[in-house]
Amino acid sequence: MAEAGTQHVALVIPALNEAEAIGATLAEIPVGVVDEIIVADGGSTDATREIAIAAGATVLASGRGFGRACLEGVCEARGADIIAFMDADGADDPAFLPALLAPLKTGTADFAIASRTRGVREAGSMAWHQVAAGRAAGLGMRTLYGVAYSDMCTFRAIRRDALVGLGMRELTYGWNIEMQMRAARAGLAIVEIPVAYRRRRGGVSKVAGNLRTTLTAGTRIAATFLRVATQLSGPAAAPNKM
Repeated sequence: MAEAGTQHVALVIPALNEAEAIGATLAEIPVGVVDEIIVADGGSTDATREIAIAAGATVLASGRGFGRACLEGVCEARGADIIAFMDADGADDPAFLPALLAPLKTGTADFAIASRTRGVREAGSMAWHQVAAGRAAGLGMRTLYGVAYSDMCTFRAIRRDALVGLGMRELTYGWNIEMQMRAARAGLAIVEIPVAYRRRRGGVSKVAGNLRTTLTAGTRIAATFLRVATQLSGPAAAPNKM
């Protein structure tokens, strides 16, 4: 990959059966913005792995679990200074990667997270319950930590050393909200970046695809929120294998 300045940037993309979207997603990543692209494949039974490899990405067999895929990607990117995360379905617009990375590269933030609700959303790109869940989670975190999040999407970037220090544990869909809660509790400098959000390029959403997957993801996110919120204040759990 091309050089991205003096700081090494790795982009981690968790993926599961995204053959219809992963090729276009990788092709849209601006040249020179990241140094390393890691696709963490959660056991795809379609051509996701082959398409990602052909596009030049490093592909990991991460095993099932959204958080597990993210964790394995971070472990692979041991030489990175900054880790960015993005979904594989093409809904996140890679053109906003420079905006997400800029606050970290200049040292004005430790953690930058995209906000779909503050940006321009294509019609049908987010279900009503996704918007509602983001608002409810944001209200809860604001009450607990005084940090105003408006979204809990995958599209984000964080200093790798800061991420390791958070002691992340969640291996499911609760990974995103755990990161946000631990970052707020740790006092990291956090910034939200409004972004455009699109309909997925193909395939079926693993979260909002049907009632069962929606309930499963929602339950894991809620359980993670309660677990982290009820932990005693102070240092987070000891870092895991990152």
